[in-house]
Amino acid sequence: MSNQESLSSAIQQYYDLTKPRVVMLIVFTAIVGMFLAEPGLPNFITMTLASLGIGLAASSGAAMNQIIDMRADAIMARTQNRPLATGGLSVWHAVVFAILLCVAGMTILVVWVNKLTAILTFVSMVGYGVIYTVFLKPATPQNIVIGGAAGAAPPLLGWTAMTNAITPEGCLLFLIIFAWTPPHFWALALYRREEYAEAGVPMLPVTHGEEFTKLQILLYTYILVAVTLLPFTIHMFGGIYLLGAVYLNARFMFYVVKLYRNYSDELSKKTFYYSIMYLMYLFAVMLLDHYFWRHLVQSLGL
Repeated sequence: MSNQESLSSAIQQYYDLTKPRVVMLIVFTAIVGMFLAEPGLPNFITMTLASLGIGLAASSGAAMNQIIDMRADAIMARTQNRPLATGGLSVWHAVVFAILLCVAGMTILVVWVNKLTAILTFVSMVGYGVIYTVFLKPATPQNIVIGGAAGAAPPLLGWTAMTNAITPEGCLLFLIIFAWTPPHFWALALYRREEYAEAGVPMLPVTHGEEFTKLQILLYTYILVAVTLLPFTIHMFGGIYLLGAVYLNARFMFYVVKLYRNYSDELSKKTFYYSIMYLMYLFAVMLLDHYFWRHLVQSLGL
């Protein structure tokens, strides 16, 4: 292998260590939180620095997760191609990389954004990279519910980056992702249950079986539907959001009810992938409503 190929391979390994697809979703919801926090357009420089800081911190948390989960990752088909599981990176290189990402992200947030966002981001990063991975994941089938608080933080982080305050609206954005996480992740755990069992991870389908997990997915989706309607009831969003949320919830509920009544791994997989698109579209509808509906109401003098 040439030096150029070796360098390219190393860069790819470090890039994969950060779970880029997960981080992109985190940064996307954080950016939406930034836009929603302002009646007009947010300050571009602050938004860029906040996005970078949150993204670097999230990448550090993802790297920590892979360092701690290295042995389990090597067993599971879904994760066995990760850099540490394959031996593409050494543990110490990954540790140093995670520390550098953390320091860079925290420095950006403290110096150029605000301390509140930096503290919340650090707590979220440690919550996912350490508390969830080390303590919750191997100990309880409710790991994803309790640990979901760390993954639900990004839109609140975006909100505080702009306002330097924790408000009910920002907390509601947090609550939506918190309610979304269990049905999203348990759909994945259902069709990957044998891998989790082999790796010794007590995910809900492993400890309580398929039927109980399907019921929990259904119940948490009802909770999610109720939570996503709250922003409309408090006049945080208007008609565009309501229509979008109702449609997206109806599709999500269609998948979940079908999964509950007639389970298959293929349907579980479809439910999981739709849940990702659901969250992206829901936050996109928030943005559309925030700018278009507000201006429409103002132009009509309502």
